[in-house]
Amino acid sequence: MKKLFLLLLSFAALQVLASEYNVKDFGAVGDGKTLDHTAINRAIETCAAKGGGRVVVPAGTYLCGSIRLKSFVELHLSLGATILAAPAELKAYDESEVFGGPEYQDGGHTYFHNSLIWAEGQQHIAITGLGTIDGDGLTRHDTENAGNPQGGSIGTGDKAIALKLCRNVLIRDITIFRGGHFAIITTGCDIATIDNVTIDTNRDGIDIDCCKYMTVSNCKVNTPNDDGIVLKSSYALKKPVYTEHVTITNCIVTGYKLGTLLDGTYQPEKVNWVCGRIKLGTESNGGYRNIAISNCTCMWSSGLAFEEVDQGRMENIVVSNITMEHVHHYPIYITTGCRNRGPKERTDISYGANISIDNVVATDVDSLAGIIVTGMPGHPLKNIALSNIRIEYRGGGTADLADKPYREQSTHYPEPRWAGPTPAYGLYARHVDGLRVDRLNITLQRPDQRPAIILDDVVNDAFTAIQYPK
Repeated sequence: MKKLFLLLLSFAALQVLASEYNVKDFGAVGDGKTLDHTAINRAIETCAAKGGGRVVVPAGTYLCGSIRLKSFVELHLSLGATILAAPAELKAYDESEVFGGPEYQDGGHTYFHNSLIWAEGQQHIAITGLGTIDGDGLTRHDTENAGNPQGGSIGTGDKAIALKLCRNVLIRDITIFRGGHFAIITTGCDIATIDNVTIDTNRDGIDIDCCKYMTVSNCKVNTPNDDGIVLKSSYALKKPVYTEHVTITNCIVTGYKLGTLLDGTYQPEKVNWVCGRIKLGTESNGGYRNIAISNCTCMWSSGLAFEEVDQGRMENIVVSNITMEHVHHYPIYITTGCRNRGPKERTDISYGANISIDNVVATDVDSLAGIIVTGMPGHPLKNIALSNIRIEYRGGGTADLADKPYREQSTHYPEPRWAGPTPAYGLYARHVDGLRVDRLNITLQRPDQRPAIILDDVVNDAFTAIQYPK
């Protein structure tokens, strides 16, 4: 009986080993000079053909073009393993697909196949391990398919990880350095988890577009030149699609100089047009609903931005337990507008309602703008609740700003920097029906001659326990 047990145990061990595929057994070298993506793709294809399992990338540096994930395959980057994106001149990336229709969204939201690691229409896929993806050879520019709308390649790799129309997705524990246009983008994906991922990149960190049932947790995202964690709802699927049922929790968003999150020097970057921040928008054709954001910190970054400007609906958003320090431009920004980046025949009007933000502490906040809550004339934001918020502004605003017209959002790109200083240094609200503010504490590093709070076309408002410099 003992021998039979040992035999069965050995057989079970062989089955486990048989489900793992070492890329070096398929010809990968890992010397940082030899193109290894062909060997890695062979390992993935073999694994998928045999019913799935784990493709293991052992320690080493693997120079790669496009790697194609398949259903039921886990790509595991071992500690000490680096997937290094090949330079454009090696032409190692797959051709971008044909979109076949008007493009109402940026190329980064349109083309996926010319990425470093990509999958489309796959299920039960994973990228795991303590290894690194280094996108040194990826472009950070919006030129994914310039001059060639019918598909094909312009020689560049665009994104570190691009997943479209996938289901049951896990990305866990990896590190991404220099992720290209987007370090991670998921479009039209259902049931996905991004957990304990560290990103130090030159454009967007994590973009979640037209997805549902998704969790982003325990991630550290450094984006000195663009957005950190972003929900979008573009026209990439050729129709308006909600991004919904998404939670973002226990994450850190920063705007340090590129690479200094990873090397531990944490050097503040100069203030760019935007850096860091947790954002909804601007691509917002479908909209956002049932979103929960909690227990996050922001350092040397912009704050929270919720922007519905492309005829979708933004509703049922709950935010709690957020800290910010050294905040660029604004701490909290909620807006609707009529940029209407979509088919001209649409008659929808951007809508925002039922947004609750509670328990926020922000220090050393830019004097450009206070909290901004703005709807549109005749189409107000509805039921906005701000509670237990403590903000320290730098101050320094002049009295004339209180009487200076503040532009309507209208068709403009929704960025407060380009609208100029707000008339109030603490809270500026316009076109709102139902504004509840409770326990708002405002302090200043130096005097500010603007009013602390201005309400313009705001009805059904209630303010309790408000403190600010007299």
